[in-house]
Amino acid sequence: MLVGREQELGDLLALVSARPAVAMIEGEAGVGKSRLAGELIAQPDLASLRILTGYCQPLREPFPFGPVLEAVDGLRGFTHPFQRARLSPVTGMLRDLLPELSEHLPQSPAPTGDPQAERHRLFRAVREVLGAAGPALLLIEDLHWSDEGTRNLLSFLLSNPPANLAVVLSYRREEVAGGVPLGRAYRPPPRAGSIVVRLRPLTLGHVRTLASCILGGSVPLDFATRLYERTAGLPFVIEETLRAVRSSAGGLPLDGAAARRLLENAEVPVLLREAMAERLASLSGDAIALVRAVAVLGTPATLEHLREVSGLDDQRCRSALGAALDRGVLHEIDGCVYGYRHALARQAVYATMAGYERRRLHLRVIEVLRRLDPPPLVRLADHSSHAGLAEDAQRYGEAAADAAVRVGDIATATHLLQRLLNDPGLPAGDVDRLAIKLGEIAHTGLDQRDPSTTLTRLLDDPRLSAAARGEVRLFLGWMLIRQAEGLDEGRAAIAQAVDELEDRPDLVARGIASLALPYLGTTPLARLHPWTQRLKVALKRVPEGELRMSLLANYLPSLVTVGDPGALRVPDQASGLGAQRHLARLRCNLADSCVCTGRYEQAGHLLRDGLNLAARVGATFVTSTGQATQARLDWMLGRWEGLDERTLRLLEEYRDLLPVASELSLVLGWLATARGEWEQAESWLAGTGIAVPQESIIPVVLSAFAARAKARLARGERELAGTDVERGLHVARTKGVWAWTGELVPVAVDVLMESGRAEQARTLLAELERGLAGRHAPLAAAAVRMAGGQLAEAGGDLAAARAHFEEARRLYEELPAPYYAALAAERLILCGGAVEGLAGLGDVFAALGATYDAERCRHHLRERGVVVRRGRRGYGDTLSPREQDVARLLATGRTNREIAGMLFLSPRTVETHVARILQKLGKHSRTELLQ
Repeated sequence: MLVGREQELGDLLALVSARPAVAMIEGEAGVGKSRLAGELIAQPDLASLRILTGYCQPLREPFPFGPVLEAVDGLRGFTHPFQRARLSPVTGMLRDLLPELSEHLPQSPAPTGDPQAERHRLFRAVREVLGAAGPALLLIEDLHWSDEGTRNLLSFLLSNPPANLAVVLSYRREEVAGGVPLGRAYRPPPRAGSIVVRLRPLTLGHVRTLASCILGGSVPLDFATRLYERTAGLPFVIEETLRAVRSSAGGLPLDGAAARRLLENAEVPVLLREAMAERLASLSGDAIALVRAVAVLGTPATLEHLREVSGLDDQRCRSALGAALDRGVLHEIDGCVYGYRHALARQAVYATMAGYERRRLHLRVIEVLRRLDPPPLVRLADHSSHAGLAEDAQRYGEAAADAAVRVGDIATATHLLQRLLNDPGLPAGDVDRLAIKLGEIAHTGLDQRDPSTTLTRLLDDPRLSAAARGEVRLFLGWMLIRQAEGLDEGRAAIAQAVDELEDRPDLVARGIASLALPYLGTTPLARLHPWTQRLKVALKRVPEGELRMSLLANYLPSLVTVGDPGALRVPDQASGLGAQRHLARLRCNLADSCVCTGRYEQAGHLLRDGLNLAARVGATFVTSTGQATQARLDWMLGRWEGLDERTLRLLEEYRDLLPVASELSLVLGWLATARGEWEQAESWLAGTGIAVPQESIIPVVLSAFAARAKARLARGERELAGTDVERGLHVARTKGVWAWTGELVPVAVDVLMESGRAEQARTLLAELERGLAGRHAPLAAAAVRMAGGQLAEAGGDLAAARAHFEEARRLYEELPAPYYAALAAERLILCGGAVEGLAGLGDVFAALGATYDAERCRHHLRERGVVVRRGRRGYGDTLSPREQDVARLLATGRTNREIAGMLFLSPRTVETHVARILQKLGKHSRTELLQ
């Protein structure tokens, strides 16, 4: 029976009845997620849907996509799973994974050799098959136990679900990293309905109703109150407790002291294991042996495996299984696969067993698992640990980690190694080897915070040898410099490791290469020179190979990013997987350096090659940095359509990686600034490290200071803009790298001139010109001409100003940087050009997505009495372009006055537009519009 979930069931039914739809059911263990999902799929209104169910398991092998493939495999139960004629060749990707459906699928397409492309084809195949099988409902249970591949596949599927598909996901929020079930925030596409159903424990009234239904009669309030207190309102625990009470009570009335004592003395109903023990007491010896075998197995199993582990012959095993199913101790999870309905139930039974009995069964499970091909290494490691076979647990655990690395599942590998290293009985030699392996693996992955905590603890562990300590510290330092506010600590760790690794010149060289990076923190470039020189000397001694490629991946981008004119020399190829990963890193790092300095065409080529290579060789961290660079390059090149959505998705995925998250936040900040969304801009720019430059990526920070000062100046906050400019210029002067100031200097000159500090502006321009002498930094070079025009205009020399602005516009166009070229063109027109050109320029800004700048151009025209013709026509019930601008800002909760300021309109004009928008959209108020 379903009690207290009527509203949730109604909401879910209404949603999935209109597909495409995505529903998420979240709640703690025992709160009734599976029961609600089961009631949903049993509704008569959904009888026409094909129900496809997959289950995530707590012990998973590094085999991605399993639960989704399990659900799709459910189509074999239908005579006609789908119409083959509707399937494209890409669906043949599923033939090997789902052999039972192969007769309905096209032939497998030829492999591409690109793992990223192969994965994308597989994702497309799953989506297309689900679409062809519809109308259908895909139910994935216990998503908190899912592997990364499954989460990525579901994210892909949900980003554009088939029109005839409903998807329902259940998970425990408390067991999901960051509370995000898919590993990143999910935003449904506009055409898909969505809902998140958050299940809470039942109220006292609901507990009383549920108890009455289970016990077959009215339950006294005091009994219900005690039951509520003992079970915390968790439906599953309530049900199990009441079954135990009913078996023991017989005909005892529930309104007496005896009944209350019975409830109080029930085997700890708050904890499921005691309630389950009451039910086990009614089972036969064979049935108990069987359910204990299932508890030790840990995952649902076939009858064959249950027979082997329990030691029962076939007839006794079948009889015992029937009894366990009849009593509701076990459930048929899927066709001929049996287990506990809930993990807490399994844990409860497991807790009833004596230690020696558990060990005996774990040993049997190990024998069964060893015979499987391939052997499930994760489960073997877990069972070996429980059986007290420490050496086997370590061997299997390490082998499982190695297998996970081979398939690119770095997160699983690091988790397994951390679990091994948490064993206080691990021998010293094994601690050394596993700690080093953890560092090697984790520093190339995306999850670096937890592994860095483990390595920090190991540095104080006496089992870690002096020989290994320096290597572990080096890996730790590399991870720390990628974490927010971990830069100083990371650099210190790397420097100490360099001193400790005198007998490992290869690692010393790699440490030096990290310490020579110019963009980390505010350490002056001159103070980094000794590290750069040591790296240069090391490179002369290192032959071709992985180490040399690793060093070049730091050295060459460091030269390019400070404006070295001859440093862009990229090796064409590399031998070996390790060297290829560093070659991918070299290309992506060089691309980032080119973006910082304005070499955008070269950046694009490098980034394309680097990301392709990173995907082929499984360099996940390189992929993350390359994608962030791509977002910033798209900003500079004016490829803004969909950029904010793409950048948001990346930020959600890489939020814990400082170099990536700060650059993505910068892109979002600039986009918001160009749209005049000042609060959003402030919020995003706060994530760039602007508050702590000494712990941040300096080229990003300098650009962020430029964006925030520009936004504040536009809002009339001259003093705050001046503070940003002063702080940014202080960082630039401290660092001594003027190649990174291409966005900051023009904004700084505007702010200084607005504040009456013309002399300081001229001094700044002279500093920039000196700082760029002998450097190749095209963006900063264009900024020299832009700033020169600003100074000449302020000094009244309009002819000189026009010449500077024209040259700046030309240089920006050559980069190309269309947004900055348009800004220069605007200044050129305002210095005496044909003002009618502002109309076309406004259209250029609008096409980019720079709506604030577009409105500023139109405002200039209105001030000068020029009529702006925007192709006026009758729009009927469709919003005009101006109304669309107003509606977009209305949707963010802006007031009329704020919208007027952002669009350079009067409040009365905005009021008129708002009234028309409400009328055309059939809304009666702003509140209704927002809803």
